[in-house]
Amino acid sequence: MHDSSILTALLLGLIEGLTEFLPVSSTAHVLLAGQFLGFHSPGNSFAVLIQLGAILALVAVYGRKLFQLVLSVPERRESRHFVASVLIAFMPAALIGALAHGFIKSVLFETPVLICAMLIVGGIVLILVDRMVKRPRYDNAMAYPLSLSLNIGFIQCLAMIPGTSRSGATIVGAMLMGADKRSAAEFSFFLALPTMMGAFALDLYKNSGVIRSEDMMLIAIGFVAAFLSALVVVRGLMAFVARQGYALFGWWRIAVGSAGLIGLV
Repeated sequence: MHDSSILTALLLGLIEGLTEFLPVSSTAHVLLAGQFLGFHSPGNSFAVLIQLGAILALVAVYGRKLFQLVLSVPERRESRHFVASVLIAFMPAALIGALAHGFIKSVLFETPVLICAMLIVGGIVLILVDRMVKRPRYDNAMAYPLSLSLNIGFIQCLAMIPGTSRSGATIVGAMLMGADKRSAAEFSFFLALPTMMGAFALDLYKNSGVIRSEDMMLIAIGFVAAFLSALVVVRGLMAFVARQGYALFGWWRIAVGSAGLIGLV
């Protein structure tokens, strides 16, 4: 294992953690950075498997709330409703992800021009939605109607196209359907838990035969880096979103996507 590979895995892990919960597409950032750094993993598994590190950061920050939520399920109707909402929102991605896994990894992950284009398009959408003056109908993620949760779940499936952003799609979708910025971000956080854990398990199962011990070491390095950097983002994102909104992330997406297209020419 070369020192350059270790440093690259470390850098990509930091990028993953910093971008996983922002509406900028962590997968796009990791894949594009890997493309320009000459980094490749068997089955493109690195970009998917290190995401669990970022998810564990979410568990670390919201661990007490998650524990209290689980304990209150038998007694509180609101808790049962929220768990059902998250599971319902998770189901479309679980089904489509399992059926289209091969196409996503072998075609979409290998098309950097498409990734850059989706970054730019998503950035424009994010800026436009952030500027919309719309009175929200839902401001409590725990009380979203099940129909709203299911629709958010369908919208989340757009994120299977790298560059779209899972958090960006779910947050924008929720806002367009009447949710406020803060509750949309919170619901997206909790929906990430089953979604990314499911993606991790599926990808590990599908690619277990091609991942070598050297690859696992690089994945472990990226995993730890993603966990540590995601801790910083998770702790501060909710407060930032409530104050500033999402326009800054939209401009960032446009800048990264444009730079990527220029670099690919």
